[in-house]
Amino acid sequence: MMDWELWLSDSIVYIYALSLLFYFSDFIYENRKAKQLGTGLLVFVWILSGAFIIMRLVTEIKAPVFQFTNVDLLQLFSWIMITISFIISRFYSIRLIVFFVNILGFSLFALNLYSFTAKGITLELWHTTRELLYVHISLIVSAYAILTVGALLAIMYLLVHYALKQKKWMKWLRRFPSLAAMASTMERMVIIGFPLLLMSLAIAVISIIVEGRTQLLLDVQIVTSIIAIGIYGYFIYQRAVHKKPGHEIAKLYLIAYLVQIINMLSGEYSNFH
Repeated sequence: MMDWELWLSDSIVYIYALSLLFYFSDFIYENRKAKQLGTGLLVFVWILSGAFIIMRLVTEIKAPVFQFTNVDLLQLFSWIMITISFIISRFYSIRLIVFFVNILGFSLFALNLYSFTAKGITLELWHTTRELLYVHISLIVSAYAILTVGALLAIMYLLVHYALKQKKWMKWLRRFPSLAAMASTMERMVIIGFPLLLMSLAIAVISIIVEGRTQLLLDVQIVTSIIAIGIYGYFIYQRAVHKKPGHEIAKLYLIAYLVQIINMLSGEYSNFH
């Protein structure tokens, strides 16, 4: 894969990730503008991905031997997944299904950075695997940074809530934002961080399966990532559906963040990275 192709593939992957953030925001807040932005970015990805497939077909048709590789099949499948998501979005109002279909499509598209040959692992595979690792790490680091801000807000929320409940108000607490502002911002941090974590995990899991290292599915970092994502998902559900009070949600947030910290510290005992 040439440098410009690698750069273009990376750009499409990140644009795809950004479109999923808008889609998830639309799912939670029913934000029409977010949906339009997400759809516009996804259409751009769909066109470029389709162009890649057509270029590969033209190249192979002209070649003496037609050879459609695993990479090409994954790219075709991810393109079909995007197409299916458009059809579902057009004829059915099932936002969550569209989001998860695109999570799968995104993961498969990212895996197209792999390059396999008949002889096995090559220097090109090493380079492309490294590129995929960059995508995985950039997504998870971004998620950690965003969710850390949310964790700090959760701590601040609980401090103010405790002070009000115990009627032990201190002057320095006046510098804190209002409870409503902290709860709203904390929620937004999860809305952004959750899909980033999910995309990062999806890339990791599918790459493990494709490489045939299924024993790593029980790796400590994979397991703790799934637990953290599950708790953040429960946070979103409780906040959106049951309208749980802020102090309960803040405690739930900190539990999920604690699992994230365990995940980070468990790197020494992990065989994944």
